[in-house]
Amino acid sequence: MITAQKLADLQKEGLHHTTEAKKIAEAQGDNDPHGWSEDTLAKYNEHMTKAKEKLEEIKVAKSDLEILSAAKDLAFEIGEPAADDVDAQGNRPERKAIQSLGTMITKSAEFKALMAPFDHSGEISIPKGTKIHSAPIPVKSLITGASSTSGGAFVVTDRTDIVEMLGRKELKLRDLVSVRRTGSDLVEYVRQTSHTNAAAVVAEATSNLPPTAPGTAGPLVPVAGAGVKPEGSWAFEIVQTAVKTIAEMAAITKRALADVAQLEGLINDELEADVKDAEETQILVGDGSGENFTGILNTSGIQTQAWTTDFFTTTRKAITKARFVGRVNPTAWVMNPVDAEAVDLMKDNENRYYYGGPQALGQRTLWGKPIVEVEDQPVGRGLLGDFSKAVIWDREQTTVTMTDSHEDWFKRNLIAVLAEERLAFGVTRPTAFVDVDLTA
Repeated sequence: MITAQKLADLQKEGLHHTTEAKKIAEAQGDNDPHGWSEDTLAKYNEHMTKAKEKLEEIKVAKSDLEILSAAKDLAFEIGEPAADDVDAQGNRPERKAIQSLGTMITKSAEFKALMAPFDHSGEISIPKGTKIHSAPIPVKSLITGASSTSGGAFVVTDRTDIVEMLGRKELKLRDLVSVRRTGSDLVEYVRQTSHTNAAAVVAEATSNLPPTAPGTAGPLVPVAGAGVKPEGSWAFEIVQTAVKTIAEMAAITKRALADVAQLEGLINDELEADVKDAEETQILVGDGSGENFTGILNTSGIQTQAWTTDFFTTTRKAITKARFVGRVNPTAWVMNPVDAEAVDLMKDNENRYYYGGPQALGQRTLWGKPIVEVEDQPVGRGLLGDFSKAVIWDREQTTVTMTDSHEDWFKRNLIAVLAEERLAFGVTRPTAFVDVDLTA
């Protein structure tokens, strides 16, 4: 027979298989499942199949529990013992008839005494206009559902499996920047620092003399008609960025994990979301101190655009800087939702919305570049750039682990749940970004 404990066990088994399948998929990164090894794919499919089976069993179990609960409620109403309602000897109690309030009154001695003068051979006949009055008829207390000391004590709270969280900010930056993998704790890349373009039109040689004046030392001195090609130059630097760890831990008792099957998955998901939230903040505004990343806005060498004349003039000049100084075609604007709202509400001199107003369809753009709302972006500042020039190197994608090997937690039945990721971040071309002042 299905019980609440069996349902909880089914939910725990289903969550286990779902979690294992998720771990296998995450371990493969962005690889297409067709490229997985046969063993990996088989394990993944096995866990997914078992998870689906448990889901069907959970649906059936929930349905059976609802039917059983309804049957017990009905048996209680009509006085019929439920199937599992037996005494210590295994005997079912006899059915007890429920006595209505009307029956209690008509069977009372007071009512019979009242009707006796009008009872003629078993038939009661009361003359028209006769006034009758009985002695008080005692009636047992009325059972109501309003009081916890009466029928209300039998009303069981319907506890659902809904857990409504507070909500989170939408994460956008990881989808904008470049994401790569690394197997090291330190990442290096080469950045060009200068370039001299000396390319020019060169006449064909008309002399076989060496390209230097006789008797002189030092650099080659072009001789007329020698056909010497001009020499350009490039300079580079090596930039290093260290892999950092972003982590968060939560504590939970073993009993709580055992009693609430969904709690483990809930904690895992929330911890992972917290880590991703911190990652987005670091990518944009990390100050580079201690273990903090150096975020895009705090990277040395990014361009700035001061407020000029009006909003549209300022933002258009920023695009020019990105193209002519950064030598990139910007991919997006990043704005705080407050500034994005101001863009949506902008109107021309005839009170018409520039961007179509409430009926506007499709991606919101500014000078042809999409606007992406990011809560960590400071209000009053817009970030324009080619976001492929900001790179995340994943050393270890987000993982969730549990242990009781923390201080004296083993003997206290406490579990530490830890979520962490390891990654490096760097801006490979700072001039590809423009920090724009959006306020007059």
